Amino acid sequence: MSENTHLAAEVRSSFGKGAARKIRATNKIPAVIYGHGTEPRHVTLPGHETALLLRKKNVVLTLDIEGDEQLALVKDVQKDPVRQLIEHIDLIVVRKGEKVVVDVPVHLEGESFAGTIAMLEHTTLSVEAEATHIPESFVVSIEGLEEGTQILAGQVELPKGTTLITDPEALVVVVSTPQLDTTSDADGTTEAEGAEGEAAEGAEGAEGETAEGESTEAAE
Repeated sequence: MSENTHLAAEVRSSFGKGAARKIRATNKIPAVIYGHGTEPRHVTLPGHETALLLRKKNVVLTLDIEGDEQLALVKDVQKDPVRQLIEHIDLIVVRKGEKVVVDVPVHLEGESFAGTIAMLEHTTLSVEAEATHIPESFVVSIEGLEEGTQILAGQVELPKGTTLITDPEALVVVVSTPQLDTTSDADGTTEAEGAEGEAAEGAEGAEGETAEGESTEAAE
């Protein structure tokens, strides 16, 4: 595990929205740690350092809680919907060698065959991995893939020690050719052009009827 996942945590005894606001006002983040049958521990984490680490998914933190070292997996991050500032973090106690089930992001690499597009149908894959060796992401190469190519979850290469939980038959990537709306009549006129022509003819016909009526009235 990378050394930069170490954070100093402080035990907190004040709770509620008011207490949480005061904590955030000091550039710290309220958090709770639970799991493995332990009592929930309420702590505060350094705001800036924690925010930097949480730019990655499935981070396992090494917390120094007043001299007691604890591994914890980030389970949930609550953010302000407008400012996107972290308001609270849920952490799960983990142990070295323990396996956990997590959702790992899928990223595409390369470009499919000219004129085609590759659609990512599953943005994450659920896998079981050691808590201290969770893959950061799965990279799927689409370089040169032609129309109709499909990549299933079971075809995605996983690191050693990682087990796929997602259905192996689940569609992850499909390569297709964008379809243009070129529907036309037998004479080559598109539907849009035909509609415009009908509208124009209708307008001309209405004008003709009006003119004819006016001429008749004048004669009478």
